[in-house]
Amino acid sequence: MPNQMKSYTDLEQSKKLAEVLPLESADMIYPSDFDFPFVWIEKPKKDKNAIPCWSLAALLDILPTLDDRNANFCKDVRYDKWHVYYHSTATLSIIDTERYDNLVDAAVELIMKLHELKLWQ
Repeated sequence: MPNQMKSYTDLEQSKKLAEVLPLESADMIYPSDFDFPFVWIEKPKKDKNAIPCWSLAALLDILPTLDDRNANFCKDVRYDKWHVYYHSTATLSIIDTERYDNLVDAAVELIMKLHELKLWQ
């Protein structure tokens, strides 16, 4: 089966991220009456139940620098899957994700790990 192409967070990921990320970092929304997102130019004022959604570009843009390290994105050639990680340093150990068919899922896992480790800004 070929790798899944995914360019934005699914509804469940969006709900989780909305609890930990600044909502203005989202660049799309899931309106309450649709199950697919729209580009977020201006949040609709009538739809207070809209859920923020993040494109891959938005996710990659908000990943922080930790201890002078940037996040690394790697397609593991052994498994043909993506993961995102920070190299270890003298003060922080490696932070790595599981391997995924797409980079969105790996970036979401990394953001949630950073939040759990209290390393998110």
